Amino acid sequence: MTIHVVGNVCVDTSFRLERLPRPGETLNASTAVEGLGGKGANQAAAAARTGATVTLWAPVGRDAAGDRMASLLSADILDLRLSHLDLPCDRSVILIDRQGENVIVTAAACAEAFDPLATSLLASTWRAGDMLLMQGNLGADVTAQCLEAARAAGLFTVLNPSPLLVDPLDLARVSLLVVNRPEAEALTGETDAERAAERLLAMGATAVIVTLGSEGALIVDTSSRLYIPAEKRDAIDASGAGDCFAGTLAGLLAQGASLPDAARLATQAAGIAVGRAGTLASFPTRAEIAALTKTFKLENV
Repeated sequence: MTIHVVGNVCVDTSFRLERLPRPGETLNASTAVEGLGGKGANQAAAAARTGATVTLWAPVGRDAAGDRMASLLSADILDLRLSHLDLPCDRSVILIDRQGENVIVTAAACAEAFDPLATSLLASTWRAGDMLLMQGNLGADVTAQCLEAARAAGLFTVLNPSPLLVDPLDLARVSLLVVNRPEAEALTGETDAERAAERLLAMGATAVIVTLGSEGALIVDTSSRLYIPAEKRDAIDASGAGDCFAGTLAGLLAQGASLPDAARLATQAAGIAVGRAGTLASFPTRAEIAALTKTFKLENV
């Protein structure tokens, strides 16, 4: 099975601060780091580090930043299907306080212009039995069309709709929906994670995972409810933890792991990530994922 990750690539600039600034306030950062980011790139790299076969379909700018991001991506992902657009490469600015909480602002001209079904070989490359993994960075119409085409072609579809799309999606196209607690509440109006997950099932998703930060994750489908606990860790930087979870989860599922086993290991991987500085740089390495896999005795991975 190939995981087709359709999403975005960003230049991430992270600033570490004692606290987040108030409106109108200027603060000096203790450090500033620039590197590879974007939810599509992050999740594709996390999936590839599990040993899964991954193809990344994403736009980059036709500029030096785009070339640099493509070079960095090649360290994790062998099959890069990047569309070089006549736009500046997308960029994100991440502010991180000493508790590890963050705020992110993204300039996403490339992601907003990207239409993989119209401008790439995506639909002629995927095969029945493959997986489509998407996020919320592309346009709502593009995301909906990709999910619909993938389901019609016999793919297993995974959606992590972050950032949340303005227009609601038909979740009947989604085999597995992965959201955090605030996203689940925003989509359903339910503050309780289990009730929100049940509402998302009623809206069409086949299965739902609600990630709960330091509390772990909740898996809900039509027949079961399962809480996955997380180990207590000191958080240094929570940016990218959701991407680490989603990508690791998809990579393990693509290799035959059960949903509970994949979610347990993905929770462990995200826990490692929040204990380190950086976004993609904080994700567990291939060797660390392999060691976790042995710990969980995943027979098919």
